[in-house]
Amino acid sequence: MKKAELVFIPSLGIGHLVSMVEIAKLLVDRDHRLYITVLIMKQSFDPKVAAYTESLNLNASSCAEHIQFIDLPEYVLNQETNPMIFLSLYIESQKPHVKEAVTNLKQSRSGSNSLQLAGFVIDLFCATMVDVANEFGVPTYVFFTASAGFLSLVLHLQTLRDEHNQDTSELFKDSDDKLVVPSFVNPLPARAIMLSKDGASLILDCARRWKETKGIIVNTFMELESYAILSISNAKNTPPVYPVGPILNLKSDDSHVGSSGSDDQRIDDIMKWLDSQPPLSVVFLCFGSMGSLDDNQVREIAQALDRGGFRFLWSLRRPPPKGKIALPTNYENLEEVLPEGFLDRTAGIGKVIGWAPQVAILSHPAIGGFVSHCGWNSILESLWFGVPIAAWPLYAEQQLNAFEMVKELNLAVEIMLDSRRDFMIDNQINVASKDVENGIRQLMESDNLIRKRVKEMTERSRMALMDGGSSHFSLGQLIDDVIDNMP
Repeated sequence: MKKAELVFIPSLGIGHLVSMVEIAKLLVDRDHRLYITVLIMKQSFDPKVAAYTESLNLNASSCAEHIQFIDLPEYVLNQETNPMIFLSLYIESQKPHVKEAVTNLKQSRSGSNSLQLAGFVIDLFCATMVDVANEFGVPTYVFFTASAGFLSLVLHLQTLRDEHNQDTSELFKDSDDKLVVPSFVNPLPARAIMLSKDGASLILDCARRWKETKGIIVNTFMELESYAILSISNAKNTPPVYPVGPILNLKSDDSHVGSSGSDDQRIDDIMKWLDSQPPLSVVFLCFGSMGSLDDNQVREIAQALDRGGFRFLWSLRRPPPKGKIALPTNYENLEEVLPEGFLDRTAGIGKVIGWAPQVAILSHPAIGGFVSHCGWNSILESLWFGVPIAAWPLYAEQQLNAFEMVKELNLAVEIMLDSRRDFMIDNQINVASKDVENGIRQLMESDNLIRKRVKEMTERSRMALMDGGSSHFSLGQLIDDVIDNMP
């Protein structure tokens, strides 16, 4: 029996890595002819990556013999540059290491006549790795960790730039214009395209290379983003699209690795506190692994929670130093940032924490709403557990996600959509406490129509992965294509 080996190349960041590992698990579990080697890029500012891969190697599973991890050498770059430029330069620096790793891999497999290098699966930001795959004479597939809506938008803008010679940088100016784009029914506010000129150039250059691949694997499902998925499928010069989601890491002990014993104790405290709360009564506020808020915004949120009398669980983290690429950290003393007496006044109904075990929290029956930055993984998790979102995007493509959830799909309420930020740089616009309070109040209404629609999408998300479901079928098509196109 012919066996196929795929080389997976995730981008920097634990979120990108975890999603890629989960799709790897799905693939090898579905077809035992597949073997996967994951090449890990590391950076000192994100220590959870090393802890995560170590935990996977220690935890044996049924697919352990089909998936292996290889660490690439860390390359030291100036961490005070533009994040998008840093990411692009770092990935480019890894190309020789990827080539060497795959060469060694092929040599180690030379004694096996049945195991054959079948292709690369690369993260959306690792587009230049197509060059390395071409050197080995194997096809490349893109794994897209964001939404189909964002994918369609970027492909559309790349076509305008490269095939119609349109200066798309005009679209990224601070304007009130609305754009008609193929991926959305409703006109898209230009403000929702959170791309600086440099960021736009980099992501559109990636999109050009995506079109050279054999297919784009998207972490979404047809029932959620049918309009966007069909718009991509009908576009010219676009590879086949495989919607195979929602791809989630639902094992809470894996999703927040790198925690110490004290972190484990904090998790126990959080879950015990939630156990004491009534069903659907607690609003969870969390802005992702890279999300943080300045002191003024923290006080506005605190005032909204205090005045509104909401039961709440708030993941509050200190912003990294300005100008540096780093992750937020926990506050050593919460009272230094919160209004005087806030913790005492809300002690009976609220809890402020640092880093949060998001999956475990969203799955808890006490959680009735989620104030979220609208990262795509967080959206998929909230839909999976039937928790409605109040949208508050901060950076990257989150504003586009928020627009899609609130305006396009009617699956979220709005706290703030109208902002302007660079793609990876948080130029924060503060939201007044009254707007935060109104958004949370709307979110937590028991008869909220949004809540009903989210529950319906929960069922559809789970059915998509079942035998005969849309994503299950799409994954089978992907496997067939990999096997059929083996060199």
